[in-house]
Amino acid sequence: MTEVSKASAYPKSVQPGLPRLAATPPGWSRSRLSDHLFEDARPVKMADDELYDLVTVKRSRGGVVLRERLKGSEIAVKTQFRLKAGDFLISKRQIVHGACGIVPPELDGAIVSNEYAVLRARPSLDLDFLNCLAHSIYFQQTCFHSSIGVHVEKMIFKLEEWLKWDFDLPPSQDQRRIAEMLSTWDRAIETIEALIANARKQKAALMQALLTRKRRLPGCAGEWTTTSLGQLGTTFGGLSGKSKADFGTGAPFVTYKNVFENAVTDPRNVDLVEVGEGERQNPIRFGDILFTTSSETPEEVGMSSIVLFDPGTMYLNSFCFGFRPKAPNTIVPAFAAHFFRSEEMRTKIAALAQGSTRYNISKAQLLELRFSLPPPPEQQSISRILDAAQADVNHLNGQLMALRQEKSALMQQLLTGKRQVRTAESEAASCLS
Repeated sequence: MTEVSKASAYPKSVQPGLPRLAATPPGWSRSRLSDHLFEDARPVKMADDELYDLVTVKRSRGGVVLRERLKGSEIAVKTQFRLKAGDFLISKRQIVHGACGIVPPELDGAIVSNEYAVLRARPSLDLDFLNCLAHSIYFQQTCFHSSIGVHVEKMIFKLEEWLKWDFDLPPSQDQRRIAEMLSTWDRAIETIEALIANARKQKAALMQALLTRKRRLPGCAGEWTTTSLGQLGTTFGGLSGKSKADFGTGAPFVTYKNVFENAVTDPRNVDLVEVGEGERQNPIRFGDILFTTSSETPEEVGMSSIVLFDPGTMYLNSFCFGFRPKAPNTIVPAFAAHFFRSEEMRTKIAALAQGSTRYNISKAQLLELRFSLPPPPEQQSISRILDAAQADVNHLNGQLMALRQEKSALMQQLLTGKRQVRTAESEAASCLS
């Protein structure tokens, strides 16, 4: 495939352009990958009654993970190869999306088909360093340009072509030091990710207790009222157009994606697509509850987002509809933002979805759905507690984003030699050379 024909075929993860190296950093050496890497195929003679671990490699360098465990008789492709811990594994069909990684110790002895390339390294290359190098633009471009196919999802990786590319490498001792430095950042990121998971778990448990009356707040003893959306307000539909070209110019609107991702709580997340003058019928307002109405999965149908800011003149797009309470204090907006995304309400709403290849939910169905609401003062108290729990999650997410950005900047410097890491061993070696 020529460079011209490939221009529109690049996946989002790969920067377009031919792989080009800058000047070799001081103390580094340039050579072909074939000088450092080799394929280590270990054929497996499978037994029908024996259990085998089959693995896969996640995109975007997400790691080598267990896919399934099967008996030999259940594995259709009989040509399989044994893995060892520390192997560098490349998915030949997914490497253009960054599917490569190190085989972890717990998957030692697992097997893969010939859809994967199993690589080992000579002493001149540290595979942990190569795993870090896989994040670089140059590495990703070499993988893309060593693959053939007419569509990005059908490209096949040619290992022999990839091994011909030149790479700039620091001394092996420095490679290990760089990999160790970046692994320190990985451990910090993993710690924050674990804290986020725990904070989300705690918030979910708190929501479950507060929104199902298993836990009542001090001073909140009023009766909950069983009602439905149809009793509490009215609905309005989204606009019929589906793209910017359908609307011309006019006022901005929120999209299906905005509603699904709950982005309507913040005006900075709303898509500023324009609608035409003739389409201006019913702008959304603060406190409106927006629902998705059609999706490819039942879990996405009936997903809600609450308008928690003054949107000005802004409209709702197609595949959505809005609900507006008759009285402003019937459903406190901050409470509704948590209530309609709670596990109990999501289960009830998803059960209304109908369809096979595409799932739909009607306004009439949602308007008839029964649920219980606490008195407005209790709604406000519950929302303040859940807002605080969400603020903890948001704070940790901010820390995680900062760590990832800092690691990315450091990685760019270390893997291109702009920031030199010299160990005592490499300094001594350079003095002797």
